[in-house]
Amino acid sequence: MGSKTPENEGHRNHDQDEPSKSDGARLAGGEPRGSHTSRDGDGSLGDKGGDDESDGDGRQTSPVSLETPTSTADADAKKKKKKPKKKKKKGPASPPTKQSSPPRILVSDLFPSGNYPEGEVQLYTKPRTAAAELRIEALRQKHDAEFLQNYRKAAEVHRETRRWVQETVKPGHTLRDIAEGIEDSVRALLGHQGLETGDGLKAGMGFPTGLCLNHEVAHYTPNPGQKDVVLKHEDVMKVDFGVHINGWIVDSAFTMSFDPTYDNLLAAVKDATNAGIKAAGIDVRICDVSAEIQEAMESYEVEIGGKTYPVKPVRDLSAHNIDQYHIHGGKSIPFVKNKDQTKMEEGEVFAIETFGSTGRGRIYEDNGIYGYGLNHNAPLSMPLPVVSAKRLHKTIRDNFGTIVFCRRYLERLGVERYLAGMNCLISNGIVEPYAPLADIKGSYSAQFEHTLILHETQKEILSRGDDY
Repeated sequence: MGSKTPENEGHRNHDQDEPSKSDGARLAGGEPRGSHTSRDGDGSLGDKGGDDESDGDGRQTSPVSLETPTSTADADAKKKKKKPKKKKKKGPASPPTKQSSPPRILVSDLFPSGNYPEGEVQLYTKPRTAAAELRIEALRQKHDAEFLQNYRKAAEVHRETRRWVQETVKPGHTLRDIAEGIEDSVRALLGHQGLETGDGLKAGMGFPTGLCLNHEVAHYTPNPGQKDVVLKHEDVMKVDFGVHINGWIVDSAFTMSFDPTYDNLLAAVKDATNAGIKAAGIDVRICDVSAEIQEAMESYEVEIGGKTYPVKPVRDLSAHNIDQYHIHGGKSIPFVKNKDQTKMEEGEVFAIETFGSTGRGRIYEDNGIYGYGLNHNAPLSMPLPVVSAKRLHKTIRDNFGTIVFCRRYLERLGVERYLAGMNCLISNGIVEPYAPLADIKGSYSAQFEHTLILHETQKEILSRGDDY
């Protein structure tokens, strides 16, 4: 989820069935003794007589006894007898080994041991120095084995959900259907639907699904009352969603296009994100990471409609660290060179993302609303002039806390007629609204993002997959 750089906060531009085994079972036992006599006409066998006619002297051959032990037909019949097949008892169902489409199998069922895949590991390029040991020790105690497994589990949920998106989403789908498909999958894989009070705080969406087309750079999600937006073949769509367990959020994003015209744009941003990941580490200065990002991105250009455009880093957005229940933890990594000497520290979690654009490389707040976030500095209770605002405030605290949410999430909980109460909360500084962010119309933008954690001797890119 894109974070505004501090110096650009508040800037607004108004330009714009198998069949049953019993069905197939057949008993193939032999005939009862003597039944062949009605079929063959007599009981004669072999050389003991061949028919029931007179032999010329007026005498008839006497019939062979049915008890004759030397009867070959009887022996054959005995050989043909088979024992009835015993039905095999069905044992316990084996655990699933593959995710369904759309994803609906609990990720904990796919990994019954509770050990989730480790993210990509990269060793640091330089050794760490002694700094802020008390802070680091506090982080180590907080980041126990359960913390790490939960983070890896959330990352696996993200990978399996986005794989479904990449395999199934095509032009003609509406953005609302895509967003709801992503969110339904995340909740199903976690086993937390978020409909009971407090369930969404245990695990669920880390923030509303962002689906931004073309010049829309960040923070657009389909909301009630809006006209359906249909994905087209010529669109460039950024897909940004988060998965959290106990408030620790995996924030990862990718860009989809269906026209090879935009391949270089996507390659530039992916390369810049990977450059930022490679540069990140303990005691690394933010300005150094930013410089690597800018250099990588600006080495690309893209030709669209016969015109060549440089790929520009979006200056108003930044990568960021993540705190528990806070998608933006306070540290920001711009995509352009700067003089910020702030260092990355052991135990910190960062969302390393980059945005590139063929436009101006600067954003403005577009019309509409993306979502809302509870201001963690606001008091738990305060006098409010609108009664509905008090109820809404409690609903937000009980179901989202400081996790960013959108109107679709409120209506999913059955909340009605909440706009007046929401406006009251905003005007009193209790809730902060987030608007869509865009570059100039006619431009195209892309985004790639991964979440990583800085361990003592190495960094782990938690959300890394075989796709990006």
